[in-house]
Order: sequence, then structure tokens, then C-alpha cells
Amino acid sequence: MKKLAKILALVLVVALFASLAVGCGKPASDKKTIAVIAKGETHAFWQAVKSGAVDAGKAAGYEVTFRGPTAESEEYVGSQREMVQAALNNSSVKGIVLATIGLGFADELTQAYEKGIPVVEFDSGLYSNGADITAGKDPTIGSVATDNKAAAGVVADNFYKYLKDNNLAVNGYKVGIIQHDSTSTGIDRAAGFKEGIEKLAKADGVTLDINVQVKANNAGEYKLGLTALQDWGAQAIFMTNEGVVNEVFPEVSDNAAKYKSILFCGFDAGTNQYDWMKDAGAKYALLVGSVAQDSYNIGYKAVEMAIAKIEGKSVSDVGIAGVWYNAQNIDEQKDKNIFYMG
Repeated sequence: MKKLAKILALVLVVALFASLAVGCGKPASDKKTIAVIAKGETHAFWQAVKSGAVDAGKAAGYEVTFRGPTAESEEYVGSQREMVQAALNNSSVKGIVLATIGLGFADELTQAYEKGIPVVEFDSGLYSNGADITAGKDPTIGSVATDNKAAAGVVADNFYKYLKDNNLAVNGYKVGIIQHDSTSTGIDRAAGFKEGIEKLAKADGVTLDINVQVKANNAGEYKLGLTALQDWGAQAIFMTNEGVVNEVFPEVSDNAAKYKSILFCGFDAGTNQYDWMKDAGAKYALLVGSVAQDSYNIGYKAVEMAIAKIEGKSVSDVGIAGVWYNAQNIDEQKDKNIFYMG
């Protein structure tokens, strides 16, 4: 009997501690999670997005999970769909922030609508502008992304100021643009810069000569664009994304004398832009400045939008223009998670 009494007492103690442990923790049903599913996970850009997303969640008392496929390629659509499905199957997920890398998400988006889970498009949003979403069952509530045209306009504003300050804004000044592809992103960035700098020049009574080289994202294509512009006599060149910079910089650094007289400006961030811009010995052509996508705020604002919708607040699309940086403030922007290495 004594032995049985001890066993019963032990069982009661274990049960008591178990109930206390459950009482001290937050019940699973009360846990609030925002699932962020990006087009990638390891690149520095996405890590900065993740930092912003997590901080937005903490500020509002939400947990944020962050996942993305191995590479930003349509061959990983299947694995990204699995990530979305896992989020939908998680009872604590109250909202989803999503940037897809291909078609095929109609079933998952329909499920999100039926479960009452709001979906925020971010970065480049949902592939094909939601064309594969079932009619009448669209869970998307808005988008948060870089306003590519406005961001390229920021480059135009700052670059033209440099030209004016150095007495280079004159009739016939030759400005080249290497447009990284024919998607809306490439088109908007090239147009934003071209329209912006032409408008500024016109206000001063100056007519610039603009040459746009549209290239595909294939090895060597951007170098061909650079060569064509150099042959044309370009005095300045705008590079519309990090990929262009990464191909142009080695060519410029390996053939410094050939490109020394050309001024450059860019888009995005990355180690090559950092090294080029911090060229203290002035060995290469000058990289005057670039605009970085505010990846931290993209993540922050996207999660903030999802939470606002969940809590019954009105929401609207958010376009982020990006931040100009040059040799003087690049380290400051790096400290702020706006400029990233990698």
C-alpha cells in the first residue's frame, strides 16, 4: 500500500508540474505567426529582408518565420509551394507574406482565401500579377516592393547633380544605360533613369544624348553592352541591377585605361559595388553612386501590412523608392542594413 501511495503521489506531482508548465506558456491556439516565404533565403538581400520582417513581428507581438528556395529559379517552384502549404497547415499562421518564383500557386492561394489568411505580395510580388489565382478567391491584400521607376529616378537626381556640380551637364553629353532584361523591372529602371535625367537636363536647357542597351541575363551580355557603349563614346553609364555591375566591374578593373574617362552609376548593392566605390587609389573609372533597395523596410512593411489586416485596419500598397549611397555614406547605409555585401 505504501508503495502504491508513493506512486500515486509521484503521478500527481508530475501532473501538477505539467499543468503549471502549460499554464505558464502561451497555448498553441493563441500563438500568432506571420509566415514569410521569399524567392530566396541565403543572399544578403534576403537576410536584410528577414531582419526587417522579424523586427516588425516583434514590435507587434507576432512570431515571424522566414523561408525561401535554394535558388531564385522556376525549377524550385515545387519546393516553394511546399513551403506555402506548410504555412497553411500551421494553425498558428495568421498571415502570409509571399513572393513567388513561378506559376502554380492557385490551389494554395485559394486555400488561404478559404481559411481567411491574408496574403501580402512583396518584393516582385506574385508571379504573373496573380493571373493564376482562382476567380473570386484572391487572398492578396496589397503589395510592398521597390518602386523601380522611382528608385531609378533617385539615381537620375543625384547623378545629374554630380554632372552639374562638375560642369558636365552640356548639350550632347552622352549617357548610356545597360538595361538588364526586358521584364517590367528592367524597363521601369531604365525608363525611370532616362526620363528623370532628361527632365532635369531640359529644365536647364540642356539636351542629352541617351543610348539604351537592352540585354538578356546571359553570361557576357552585359559586357557586350558595355563595349557597345564605349565604342559609341559614352561619357556616363547607368547599370540597372547588381548583375550588370558584377559583370561590368571586372571588365573595368582589368582594363582601367580603356574606361577611365567614363562615369558610372548603378542599382542594388553587393561586394563589387562596395569595392568599386571605395577605390581609394582611384585606379578605375569612377562609380559616382547607386541606389540600394531598402530591403530591410521591404520586409518590415510587408509584415506590418499583414498584421494590420489581421487586426482589422485598412491597408494599401507600399512602394519604396530606395536609398542613394556613395563613397561618403556607404558604410553608414551598410550599418543600417540598407546596403548589403555578398
